[in-house]
Amino acid sequence: MHPDALVILFAVLAVAMVAVAIIGGYYAHKKEQERRRLLAARRGWRFDPSRDTSHDDEYAHFEVFRKGHSRAAYNTLTGVLECGDRSCAVKCGDFTYKETRGSGKNRRTTTYRISYMIIHLPWPVVPDVLVRREHMFDKLAGFLGFEDIDFESAEFSRLFYVSSKDKRFAYDLIDARMMEFLMASAPPVIDMEFGRICLTSGSGRWEPGEFETRASWLVEFLERWPRHVVAQLQSTSRV
Repeated sequence: MHPDALVILFAVLAVAMVAVAIIGGYYAHKKEQERRRLLAARRGWRFDPSRDTSHDDEYAHFEVFRKGHSRAAYNTLTGVLECGDRSCAVKCGDFTYKETRGSGKNRRTTTYRISYMIIHLPWPVVPDVLVRREHMFDKLAGFLGFEDIDFESAEFSRLFYVSSKDKRFAYDLIDARMMEFLMASAPPVIDMEFGRICLTSGSGRWEPGEFETRASWLVEFLERWPRHVVAQLQSTSRV
């Protein structure tokens, strides 16, 4: 075959491969959106695939939504989650942001996409609490004065990092029963601020079925709040 013909053939093949990848990505994207719509229909929620650039303002108290630039939520599901005799507003979906490093020819922009679930608690005033898996840098942070609350269970304290300005509330909330549940279920980061709880792994997107798993987990988590803690929150809300 003539060399020029080979060049043309390879060029055509390259274009064809790119076209197949684009078409395949398009149909995969549409299929995923359809699965999200089905999830919304099952739950009685609403689904909005469009970009929401106001999300990071509304939920700016959560650190995960303050990273980078060009931030936006998308594939958003909103509705109500029934937690016992209480109905809680829930919002979940995907979130994207970009981080730019370097300058000139070394300037690089990386796009990140994560999934999250936020539930609005039925009480307007709830102390902030952060619960996540402990990592190697937490021990160093402890030496530098950043406090990790320790619990009676050495195993729980070894596995989880817990932070709260209201230690008494943290101790009351995370009793022996709650510790057992958290150790058994291995949840993502639990960030409770301004009467809302945000669940996210901080990296990667969830499959549609994972949102249902997270929703069920949240119901179980709230059902395990000690009665005296709930009674105190209800009493404070009536004041």
